[in-house]
Amino acid sequence: MPIRFPKKNRRNIVRQAPDDDTPVPLRHSTRVRLRPRSDWHKRNFLTSVLIPSLFVKRSGEYAPPQFPNLRQGEICITWIGHASFLIQTHEVNILIDPIWSKWLKVIKRLKQPGFEIHHLPSIDFVLVTHAHFDHLDRRTLRRVAANQPIVVPTGVGNLVHDLGFHIVHELDYWQTVKLGPLKISLTPCHHWGARFLADLHRDFGGFVIASNGRTIFHCGDTAYFPGFKEIGDRFSLDLALLPIGAYEAPTGRQVHMNPEEAVRAFLELGAKTLIPMHYGTFPLGFEPLHEPPQRLLAAARAHGIENNVLVMTEGKPVVL
Repeated sequence: MPIRFPKKNRRNIVRQAPDDDTPVPLRHSTRVRLRPRSDWHKRNFLTSVLIPSLFVKRSGEYAPPQFPNLRQGEICITWIGHASFLIQTHEVNILIDPIWSKWLKVIKRLKQPGFEIHHLPSIDFVLVTHAHFDHLDRRTLRRVAANQPIVVPTGVGNLVHDLGFHIVHELDYWQTVKLGPLKISLTPCHHWGARFLADLHRDFGGFVIASNGRTIFHCGDTAYFPGFKEIGDRFSLDLALLPIGAYEAPTGRQVHMNPEEAVRAFLELGAKTLIPMHYGTFPLGFEPLHEPPQRLLAAARAHGIENNVLVMTEGKPVVL
């Protein structure tokens, strides 16, 4: 049974109690060294990336999306940009890491989401992978909140419980919560979850969404790590939404996958379709915004899986 915390301490937050046979989370393999690379200071991110981006016109156009009528077993995926997705089944609509904001503090959004937030259908559930500003956008979450449940990693609930959600489910690694026809499981990743410097208690991860015999894996934000094979062993995955950008981080820290590592992760997951994300929206690394998908397709061709890669366009629904 879920453990319900007293409202005076953690209002409307539910932590899932582990079953007796729940394995111990692999925390030792999912934390990263946050020490910058020794030569990180030799390139100036402010002058070479951030300041020039202020003078770049945002690309992309807004257009009302044409969401299809789905039959049982069909999944419709709409990329909103960065790590944001709308996932639809014939029964429910799920938002993951939604962000419509034009700025991340001083970082300018360079690609439009594809459609306005008011064009969204009614949202049944919201999932947030971790507390970083480009994944947990309180302004967007407040606008989509309509008394529905939201799922977050342990320690993140207090950032969202006041935004208008009915109940907040906090999950630890490998824990699962049932929401209507869905089963939502939190998986490990290789990243960090602090929103501010002292937030060492906040966890982070990816989500496996199971519905009507179909499974979608949203990796969250991560560097490559050996845990992808274990995720693939535990779940039979249809779609893998994997990050491919921000690999030339300003500090040189190994916290994001590059496109070649994403292909390796996809092969270890054993999924059927790779959908790239976390690129082309915000200038978060030194690499050009157009480079990640080019490198991804080249790596996919080298491994003979080019037909398994679906590069999406913001705001364009795809039925799979």
